[in-house]
Amino acid sequence: MKTVVVPTSSIVRQWCIVDAASQTLGRLASKVAQLLIGKGKVAYSPNQDHGDNVIVINADKVKLTGIKPETKFYFRHSRYPGGAKFRSFREQMSVDASQVVIHAVHGMVAKNARGRAIMKKLHVYTGKQHPHTAQQPKPISV
Repeated sequence: MKTVVVPTSSIVRQWCIVDAASQTLGRLASKVAQLLIGKGKVAYSPNQDHGDNVIVINADKVKLTGIKPETKFYFRHSRYPGGAKFRSFREQMSVDASQVVIHAVHGMVAKNARGRAIMKKLHVYTGKQHPHTAQQPKPISV
């Protein structure tokens, strides 16, 4: 079977909105990643970007199951010796809850130039308000 290459001018991108209130982080991130990558589209091919723009609202109300809220840590490094910094899930949620969702979705997309282009289509907000009402996003249930 031959790979069908769709011209970029004929790719139709929609705007979707996902409410993260009382959603499990991993399940939410996998659904958002599928929408961003475009895996549910008929003309999907892995070497092209067919995904939609996704708006995630209420990122501060996302939850984890089990003992993960107490044991999950986020790691970053300053690239200097001894520059490792750890932040717990609860601390990260109080500082910037949108980064929790972005970090989870980023772990589910490709780690290359196409993955970076895909992540630019993700818009995460902590409240119900977002500046994309002009795009008329359609609600997606997770």
